[in-house]
Amino acid sequence: MNTEEPEDPQRQRLREHLETILIRTEKAAPWHDEAGRLRGLVNHEGFVPVRTRLAIEDLEFLAGARQDVLTFTELTLRLLDLHQPRDAGGITSDSAHPILRCRSCMWRWPCPTFRAMSESFGGALDNPLPEPA
Repeated sequence: MNTEEPEDPQRQRLREHLETILIRTEKAAPWHDEAGRLRGLVNHEGFVPVRTRLAIEDLEFLAGARQDVLTFTELTLRLLDLHQPRDAGGITSDSAHPILRCRSCMWRWPCPTFRAMSESFGGALDNPLPEPA
């Protein structure tokens, strides 16, 4: 007797899409160090004339990178809106620190979803991005 429920087709398609993005990202070359050097090459028109060799994996990554980042940011913000603390309403001896639960999944706060997000972006939270100009 098989007690496992069959995989939801929508969930499976989403997982495959995310895994494709992950694979494409891992294959592309990182630009972090190059970006620092390229900032010094900005011309009077505000552009960097770049001549470089790009692998097909880099082009595939760059073609979808902006949209992927926008999509992941929107998803993360939606998850953050869903998973936030609320007073659990229980009796506690420490009124300054009431027992909190996640308003979405009802796990004790911080819930596993928030913890996973916080851990994933933990380094970014220690080194915040500069404000856009």
